[in-house]
Amino acid sequence: MKRLLAIIMFFAVGDVFSQDAFKTGEFFKFRIHYGIVNAGYATLEIKEAVRSNKKVHHVVGKGFTTGMTKFFFKVEDNYESYFDKGTGKPYQYVRKIDEGGYTKNQEGFFNQDNNTVLVKDYKHKTQKTISVTENVQDIVSVFYYLRNHSAVDKMKVGESIGVDMFFDDEVTKFKLKFIGREDISTKFGTVSTMMFRPLVQAGRVFKEEESLTVWISDDENKVPLRIKASLAVGSLKADLDEYKGLAHTLKIKSK
Repeated sequence: MKRLLAIIMFFAVGDVFSQDAFKTGEFFKFRIHYGIVNAGYATLEIKEAVRSNKKVHHVVGKGFTTGMTKFFFKVEDNYESYFDKGTGKPYQYVRKIDEGGYTKNQEGFFNQDNNTVLVKDYKHKTQKTISVTENVQDIVSVFYYLRNHSAVDKMKVGESIGVDMFFDDEVTKFKLKFIGREDISTKFGTVSTMMFRPLVQAGRVFKEEESLTVWISDDENKVPLRIKASLAVGSLKADLDEYKGLAHTLKIKSK
């Protein structure tokens, strides 16, 4: 159950930033299962804010456990990102989480001209400036930046997409491998999807590097519909449970 919202946020694809795949008001809600147990929910919502005298996208992501899972392992996560509507570059991120007693309370402020991030840690009452790569994304903005990849629909099986992402005070290469297309049954009907396999670090959380599989809608929205993960202990599945405010009508083959 750890890093539930982080896992959800990773899964979409893109390269050249535009505003075609999403718009202000888009909302996703995911139902998360740990084995056969309904373990919790995660949500993502696009709002609007102002940074540097410009209107920007403000995305708020929340993750939380429910029922008996909450009793045994409480998760209350809040992730936010402010990023430019035109370029997709992030201005600021917020990460405030409580995952079974593991807590973080941070904000990061990007200086894209100098390629640095000022990280303020409110839990430890510290701050530091970290050098990053050019055009780096945060854990939330990467989800939206990547949904507009100009070459996704032309990808061949086995090809990968990579992007630099700032997470846990360092830059990592987030990489997705395209593994094919499949029609899946959802609560909204049968939807054509593209399947991706994010490469993750094997060990404490995941069984191996290719432990995750992601299904996204094979249409203009690139909506994440399903995620499956083989964990070091047990398995996790997340399904899209509710959506609204899409930029385009979700293409449903049959109900």
